Amino acid sequence: PRSILQWNVGSHRDISHESLSLFRLLEPQIEILVLGTGDRVERLHPTTLKQMRNCGIAVEVQDTANACATFNFLMNERRMVAAGLIPP
Repeated sequence: PRSILQWNVGSHRDISHESLSLFRLLEPQIEILVLGTGDRVERLHPTTLKQMRNCGIAVEVQDTANACATFNFLMNERRMVAAGLIPP
């Protein structure tokens, strides 16, 4: 179902395996997580991305404006997608 949840992340530096646990717990399980890292694309630690892939979740990291557009596009395709968005 469509939901909005509080994600306790203030910047891309706060994104970790632990902070992404919320997205691993969603039911039904998501297949893609779109992360918006603010005004610009920020690199995440490769281990964090690998851990999500190992859980069966692809991660797409973009600036927040593009992440919103990507999320909407994937939702229109009826994909199992979630977004973690940090305001610009």
